[in-house]
Amino acid sequence: MLLRITTMLTFALAWLVFAPANATTSQNNRVLLVISGHGQEEGKVRPGFEMDELTQAYAVFVDNGLQVDIASPAGGAVVADKFNRDKPYNRRFLADPMAAAKLTATRSVASLDKQDYAAVFIIGGKGAMFDLPVDVQLKALLARTYQAGGVVGAVCHGPAVLMNVSLQGGTSLLEGRSVTGFSNEEEALFGKGWAPAFPVLLENGLRGSGAKFSDAPMMLSHVVTDGRLVTGQNPYSTAAAAEAVIRAMGRTPAPRQPWADERSILLLGQMLNGDAVQARAAFNADPTLYDVPLIAMWGFFRAQSAGSDRGVLTNAVDVMELALPHFSRPELVSAIAEARNTLATMP
Repeated sequence: MLLRITTMLTFALAWLVFAPANATTSQNNRVLLVISGHGQEEGKVRPGFEMDELTQAYAVFVDNGLQVDIASPAGGAVVADKFNRDKPYNRRFLADPMAAAKLTATRSVASLDKQDYAAVFIIGGKGAMFDLPVDVQLKALLARTYQAGGVVGAVCHGPAVLMNVSLQGGTSLLEGRSVTGFSNEEEALFGKGWAPAFPVLLENGLRGSGAKFSDAPMMLSHVVTDGRLVTGQNPYSTAAAAEAVIRAMGRTPAPRQPWADERSILLLGQMLNGDAVQARAAFNADPTLYDVPLIAMWGFFRAQSAGSDRGVLTNAVDVMELALPHFSRPELVSAIAEARNTLATMP
């Protein structure tokens, strides 16, 4: 009898830690978005959070019938890095009085010690490298949520907070887990302003914490789900990561149309994966569905990072030439010519 009771208790504890979120939180319809409070002057003095990531995640969760809270380490008003207010997800968020009020008066992490969430999703931005990883109460909230059967998610630089999150028994949340985040390749291209001040590059820190890190080519959408742990690589992974969190909660995400920039990144992924003919056909059928400047700039930066890789440089030229008829700029024309000259000298 004693052996049977011990076995039942062991099974119950294991179920508590590893069960799907809907098994223990079926009545919990609330999701928490956590953002950095580090920013000042739109990221000019100190980096903050990415507004695009916050508003996309907020839209996905709200459209799936979830109640969304927004928190930062100290609470109150927080500062986003400079962003485009005309992007549809930003425009929608700023026009929503309830959403805007949540941002101007974020909840402090310390005030959430008695609040349960079905999921906690960490928003990125370079500020997340500074204040989120040292917030002990945030780490405790993540551990508590995960151990109660909830989902933990993060995107871009948000996974920085996952380092050194300890679960009951002293095990690490990241040990042996598959994750992604803003990669070293992306940091080399887009992080030069603040990366030298980081305690550690995110990819290196995640690997050093025992995680199995994977990434896609720069700024392409990449989401990794490992049970109830969900991570997205960069800003263009946000919506897909939020939907992955919903799936990890045991739900089916509501159908939606991708935004123009999201659709453009998916098109680029299609081109890289050997389906360039169909990708070009889809683009040429209606270029207005896409963010053409984004496509052009992706090709430009891809060329800058190609080095001596002929395949990468060829792909970059293909992308730039796809955008050129709809986004003719001297810099783009010059980049194409330079890349073609380089290709001509390659063996």
